Amino acid sequence: MHAKLKSALFLIAASALPLWASAHIGHETSELVHSHAHTLLSGFIHPLTGLDHLAAMVAVGLWSALAARRAWPDLLWAPLGFAAMLLVGTLLGLQGVQLPGVEPMIAASLLVIGLLVLTRWRVPGIAAAALVGMFAVFHGLAHGYELAGDAHALPVVAGMLSATLGLHAAGVAVGWALRQSSVWLPRLAGAGVALFGLALLGRLA
Repeated sequence: MHAKLKSALFLIAASALPLWASAHIGHETSELVHSHAHTLLSGFIHPLTGLDHLAAMVAVGLWSALAARRAWPDLLWAPLGFAAMLLVGTLLGLQGVQLPGVEPMIAASLLVIGLLVLTRWRVPGIAAAALVGMFAVFHGLAHGYELAGDAHALPVVAGMLSATLGLHAAGVAVGWALRQSSVWLPRLAGAGVALFGLALLGRLA
């Protein structure tokens, strides 16, 4: 494995340690804090339980790194746009707002974002945020529908948003490590995500 990729993966693992450690705060403090920590951890794990959500979030980070002209602020537009609109979609879902085509749009997001990774297509930052943000609304709606009626939904959403940003950061770290050292690995990853989305669309048809 390339040294830069090893370094990126090490940084990803190291950055996750405080998040996992926070799950155990409650053992040393009150039961209330333990309850909040447990709920936050539940939210943190939530996006990891669906391969479609997981793939989309990592792929957004990959595309952001691979297509960036410079580190600042190009790396931030797509991840922050996705996270912000994911939150909007989740809150809409919690309120019971119904939009058609949630599952097809999630599948389409994988196809489109996978192709963006494959081609390293560069667009202005605000356009990148708007593009992935449009799809993020539907990812958020799916999460919101799952959490509707949960009395602890908001702490779960906070944990979920933390995981989303972590997955984006993981994609950015790997993409940045590979952007100069490898051409085919990112393309293979993008093709895999796109094919996954295409398969989901075929299943929904």
